[in-house]
Amino acid sequence: MKVWEAMLYAVVIESAAETYSAYVPDLPGCVATAPTIDAVEEHIREAIRFHIEGLEADGLPVPAPSSLAKYVDA
Repeated sequence: MKVWEAMLYAVVIESAAETYSAYVPDLPGCVATAPTIDAVEEHIREAIRFHIEGLEADGLPVPAPSSLAKYVDA
């Protein structure tokens, strides 16, 4: 089992003018963009896997998920 298969990372998705962007607070530099929410979700999954594989290849530690996302009433 790959490391990323056992971890759930919080992902922030933001709307831009004509696209969506996503980033992972626990993996600095792990980002994705796409024209739809579904597409950006798939791209960020791929980015997380690629990012973690790069950390492992470089002998660097893989940060454990620690961020939490919640919706709150205003």
